[in-house]
Amino acid sequence: MKRLVVTWVLASSSAAVIAATPPANHRNFVACPMVRDTSTVPCWLAEYEGQTYYLTIQTDVSAPVNPPWLGHKVLVEGTISDEPNICGGIVLKPVALSVIQELDGTCNTMLPAEERYNLPFEPPRPPGPSKGRLAFGDPVTKPKAEEAAPSKSFELRYEFDSLVMFRHAQPLQQIFEHAKQSGATNVQITGYRAATLLSNGQLMQEDKEIGRRRAEQVADLLRGAGLTDLKYDVKWQDETKRAKGVEDATLRRVQIVVSR
Repeated sequence: MKRLVVTWVLASSSAAVIAATPPANHRNFVACPMVRDTSTVPCWLAEYEGQTYYLTIQTDVSAPVNPPWLGHKVLVEGTISDEPNICGGIVLKPVALSVIQELDGTCNTMLPAEERYNLPFEPPRPPGPSKGRLAFGDPVTKPKAEEAAPSKSFELRYEFDSLVMFRHAQPLQQIFEHAKQSGATNVQITGYRAATLLSNGQLMQEDKEIGRRRAEQVADLLRGAGLTDLKYDVKWQDETKRAKGVEDATLRRVQIVVSR
């Protein structure tokens, strides 16, 4: 498998690619994640500049925010919330987490359970294997035929340098159902490459071919699910928009427009 490459650009006052710095209440950083045990469900934390931040709980792989992995660093992009600390960490909400694919043996911190850090809520699902599916498998509410519009836009958002994941199953199923019920004849798919401005002034840019790979993968998945009679217009953007350190994660996406 092709190794994913992260490009780092050191910011300076003369660097044209950087025109802003993230606001004070935003945190974008790369760090080793830490997992803390609790009496309910493990929680994930990360440290940056002497502060500990709460990331998420150990949850189902189809959840909107997937937990990081031990043995890998994680890109954290989030806004400081005014909620009380969780698991001893400042809450980032909303937050986007992207596992850095390269192995890092130093990322192996496991913290013991402490009563003062018990979570005030239960795990998000019962014990047992996940019911998540990579694509076209999750149960979703099918739209009624009369609700199917002649043209509809969908968007898939991604982790840094990543392709389709478990949490994309339901959106892909919705695209499939809409195309079938609306009698669609065309689908336009556009993949985007993005960059993230870190809090320390560095710039992270995605792999140069990630926009193409995202767009082509979505087209292949839709065709493989049975949408073979549609006319596909597959394109991508290789250039990244200027990263501002706020909502950079929303630019890592594929846009799909289904029409008759």
